[in-house]
Amino acid sequence: MANGGDLRPAAAGASIERASPVVPPPSREIPTANIPPARFTAPNRVNLTEDNQSLLNSIRSSAALTPQERNTLFNLMTSSEENGAAQFREVVSRSDLRRMALFLTSDLDRFLEMARNKNGSNRIQELLGRTDDLDTYFFNAILSRFDHIMTDYEASRVAMQGMRVFSEEKKTEMCSYVRHHAIPLACDRSGYAVLKEIINVWSSLGHFFYRDQLLDIVARNALYLSYDAHGNYVVQHVLRLNDLRCTHNVAVSLRGSCFGLSFTKFGSFVVQKLLDTEEEAVMVVRELVRCDEERLVRLARSDYGNYVLVKALRVMQESNRIDLFWDLANKLRPYVHLLRGRNVGAFLYWLR
Repeated sequence: MANGGDLRPAAAGASIERASPVVPPPSREIPTANIPPARFTAPNRVNLTEDNQSLLNSIRSSAALTPQERNTLFNLMTSSEENGAAQFREVVSRSDLRRMALFLTSDLDRFLEMARNKNGSNRIQELLGRTDDLDTYFFNAILSRFDHIMTDYEASRVAMQGMRVFSEEKKTEMCSYVRHHAIPLACDRSGYAVLKEIINVWSSLGHFFYRDQLLDIVARNALYLSYDAHGNYVVQHVLRLNDLRCTHNVAVSLRGSCFGLSFTKFGSFVVQKLLDTEEEAVMVVRELVRCDEERLVRLARSDYGNYVLVKALRVMQESNRIDLFWDLANKLRPYVHLLRGRNVGAFLYWLR
């Protein structure tokens, strides 16, 4: 080309009439005229209230807490204010935790009051499991007020957390306390739910040795617990676990007593739950079949027993134990006219 021009393919979008001049890219330097100099950003720190700062100073020193500071500590643990949890965590992050645990547990009645409070329970749980020395204070406090703690929902959550995070030695001793108090707990209006939860926790943590010891206690006392307004729910709970050994042990304890239990509200619940277990349902039905017609009709006409009999018949029918099904049905069928208005009467009527 004239003028010594060099023929090269034009870039996409370039003019076909003349080559674009080479222009250096604009500087990418960012102007700094209006940008403040970089600063070191300190971690966020909560500004403690005057009372909490005074409390922190005492915890970090060797001084004993004044009565006012003890009240401040209680309020720190139980406060439901918007920044209550933040104040608590700030004090914890800057405290001598061993001394803080000592102060929290030195008054056992006050400790129990904290543990029964929802916020107090949560904050004590946050302190558990940090060091074994720290746990020792809480461990001793829990055992010193064991009955009161295990029969209160919020306080029992503290003990449950201890069972999760304490050392094996402490867990073993707590399990020993649970076994010793198992029956009173099972019969308490709040304790029975706690005992059920303990069984669940030990199962989920794989502490089957401790759990099986507790199940054995429940099984040995199954008859007594089945008559109790709260204990019967514990027996039902262990039957729902479908543990063959435990189910058999419960059945052994109830053998010969299912007829009597079936007349009662709580006992009938347990008998029906036993009928749900394939292995032991036959034992229950055989006991019923051994009763004479008069006793069976009396059971069938009772408020709770008629439900037991209907379930017994249905379970035998569904499990194809036709022999036991007809043995029981034939004892009742001649008296169906006496069972009008009862579920078992309607069931037998349709067999005719």
